[in-house]
Order: sequence, then structure tokens, then C-alpha cells
Amino acid sequence: MFLALLVLTAIALFWGVSAYNSLIALKNQVANAWKQIDVQLKRRHDLIPNLINAVKGAMNFERQTLEAVVAARNQAIQVSAGGDVSKIAASEGQLTGALHRLLAVVESYPALKATGNIAELQEELTSTENKIAFARQLYNDVATQYNTKQKQVPTVFVAGMAGATTAPLWEISDEAERAVPKVEL
Repeated sequence: MFLALLVLTAIALFWGVSAYNSLIALKNQVANAWKQIDVQLKRRHDLIPNLINAVKGAMNFERQTLEAVVAARNQAIQVSAGGDVSKIAASEGQLTGALHRLLAVVESYPALKATGNIAELQEELTSTENKIAFARQLYNDVATQYNTKQKQVPTVFVAGMAGATTAPLWEISDEAERAVPKVEL
């Protein structure tokens, strides 16, 4: 009887440690996935001044578009320091919209579009946008795994000890970003 009780206690202890460790591992993966988004957003924030400087001279009368991009970038940088996923997602959505408007304006300037520097910056920005999308997807996948694991029985019983809190998902809050783009051929 004593031996059976000892074995059951050992099994329960082993399970508790295993569940705790798996929650901590997922929590660290969520933090890492968030940092990957942060790295790509920083890359985008660093590319924008180069793009603005490259098109500024040729787009004097499109000043509002340039100012909107600069304002959205500055807002995104300021909000990203707070670490609130929903606020960051919203400000980055505004920045994405402003960048799309800028790139649409650049398309209407054939001489500007033909400039190698502009084309290179557009390619870098497109590549960075793709990396951001993949980083967001990874973050949401890992956060969903983490959120699910901490609510499942029997892991829910050790979630509090592991300091597990629900990880917010990266969601699109700007309806303009959700809109289907118009394609004209």
C-alpha cells in the first residue's frame, strides 16, 4: 500500500513538473515570436526614412502622403515601446495603410519608379512586409498553442504556478487593412 502511494505521488510530481516545464517553454516561445515581430518592425521603421528621402524631391506636391507616412511611423515607434499587442497592431496597421498609399503614388510617377534606388527600396520594403506577415503568423500560432495548453485539463492546475497568462493574438483592427485591394488591369 505504501509503495503504491509512493509510486502515485512520484507520477503526480513528475506530471506536475512536466506540465510546468511545457508551459514555461511555450511562454518563452511566445516571447521569442514577439521579438521576431519586433525585429521586423524595426527593420521596416528603419527603411521608411530612406524611402521618404528617395521620393521627397520628386513628390513635392504629394506632401500630405509623405507626412502621413512619417506621422504613422513615429506613432508606431512610440506605441511599440509600450508592448501592448493590440495597440501595436493598430498603429502598425495605420502605418501599413500609409505605406500602401505612398507606394501607389510612387507608381504614378514613371520617372521615379524607374529609379533603381526607389525600386530597390520598394523591394526591400515588400520583403520586410512579407517577413512581418510570417512573424505575425508564427506569433499567433505559438500564442494559440500556449493559450490552449494553459486551459486544458490537467495542465490548468499548474498554470497559476507557472505564471501563465493569456497571450494576446495579433489581430487586424483597421478595417481599411482588411479590405480587398482593387486590381485594375
